[in-house]
Amino acid sequence: MFRLAARSVITPVIRRNTPLVATRFPQVSSLQQQQQQQQQRFYAAGALNGEAIKARVLDVLGSFEKVDGTKVTETASFTNDLGLDSLDAVEVVMAIEEEFSIEIPDEDADRITTVGEAIDYISKSPEAR
Repeated sequence: MFRLAARSVITPVIRRNTPLVATRFPQVSSLQQQQQQQQQRFYAAGALNGEAIKARVLDVLGSFEKVDGTKVTETASFTNDLGLDSLDAVEVVMAIEEEFSIEIPDEDADRITTVGEAIDYISKSPEAR
């Protein structure tokens, strides 16, 4: 009996002193949006396009101190048009390797004598970034 009397007195006091908390569950659509925002994709970047490769190669050659930037074209030869000797041509190929994060074998590097050949080689190289 005492329990019933105590419950009838304490229950209203507890209800007055306890704040009402509305339990609100998130909507399904908002959960899906949150999951989509949290998803990460892990894949390689797309292949370089020809125009991007051309622009970057021309920038590398234009910034080379022994090259006149006005003479740099896609058809320019390293030795004949740009006035580079064989050692300078090797340095240009090394700068291109560094720009695109690739390694060009020596026998292939010896065959690259024009700007166009460098662009073609890089466009065929799948590891170029």
